Amino acid sequence: MAQRLGTSITAKNRDFYDGLWSRARLKRPERFNTWPLISALLPSTPARLELGPGLHPRLPIRGTHFIDLSAHAIHKLNAHGGIAEFGEMATLPFRDGEFDLVAAFDVIEHVEDDRRVFMEIGRILKQGGTLVCSVPLHAAFWTDFDDIVGHVRRYDPGKLLALFSEFGFILEKTAGFGMKPSNSWIVKKGMWWLANRPAMAMWWFNWVFRPLGIFFQKPLHFTQGLIDTADIQDLVLVCRRAPEPCAAVR
Repeated sequence: MAQRLGTSITAKNRDFYDGLWSRARLKRPERFNTWPLISALLPSTPARLELGPGLHPRLPIRGTHFIDLSAHAIHKLNAHGGIAEFGEMATLPFRDGEFDLVAAFDVIEHVEDDRRVFMEIGRILKQGGTLVCSVPLHAAFWTDFDDIVGHVRRYDPGKLLALFSEFGFILEKTAGFGMKPSNSWIVKKGMWWLANRPAMAMWWFNWVFRPLGIFFQKPLHFTQGLIDTADIQDLVLVCRRAPEPCAAVR
């Protein structure tokens, strides 16, 4: 199965992640392997937005705007100095060209109308602004994990690049990404527990497996343009919002 359909996908994601974050602690962005990339961008990006961070934000919390579906995540982000509110990525409540930096880690694949999401991100980013996002790749890698966590799709790299181009993004660099266990037996066991013992499964996820995943993260190694994605299950991309074409001088 390469795509998850249904009119209630937003509600399913909200219920799943609100339950997940209600049992979790906030993880500081400095704990993630994305921090070297993000920290290098901060001096030139004072106006920042992160989409769907839950309690694992990658942008600095204080002073950053956040959009999320989870009431628990919104409350905790605000309590730590964030500017978080409930909302959906396809209808962002911000002005045109409001942000210098937008981050969207592991969230765009959860939305049915992803073209609308890219359109909205392009609208709220300033010309020359930066988009940092991550997405899962290749329909052939679809597993029960994708169903359980609320994915709608895995991206074909060529079609993904076409989307970026269509909505005015210039790809700068990419790297392999992701914290999902590579052992299929562990994934299957975890999915069984999520389906049949969700409270216990979330306890193990939040207090054992996620901390171990963060501890054993590998540094991100970026390549200009698109890396060879043949064996890459998840990709992080850094893009620029292309400037509008100048009117011809008469």
